Amino acid sequence: MNCRIGCAACCIAPSISSPLPGMAQGKPAGVRCGQLSDDNRCRLFGTAERPTVCASLRPSDEMCGNSDAEALERLSFLEQATRPVKT
Repeated sequence: MNCRIGCAACCIAPSISSPLPGMAQGKPAGVRCGQLSDDNRCRLFGTAERPTVCASLRPSDEMCGNSDAEALERLSFLEQATRPVKT
């Protein structure tokens, strides 16, 4: 499966704990990545500055669904389901 151009769900829904250019503390879940262009394309794609977690994420039917909105919903669910339990 290929990414839907302009979807950006994987750049919004998940948290990123590693530093990004312009986001030294990483990115919280549900926050738009500062490296997304106005047309929802990654400015770091194909560069050495792109975080490993971003480069390792691969689109799948299960993760991306049938639309950008469905992808955001599914990735948001996965982000919440995999958060450590606070005690």
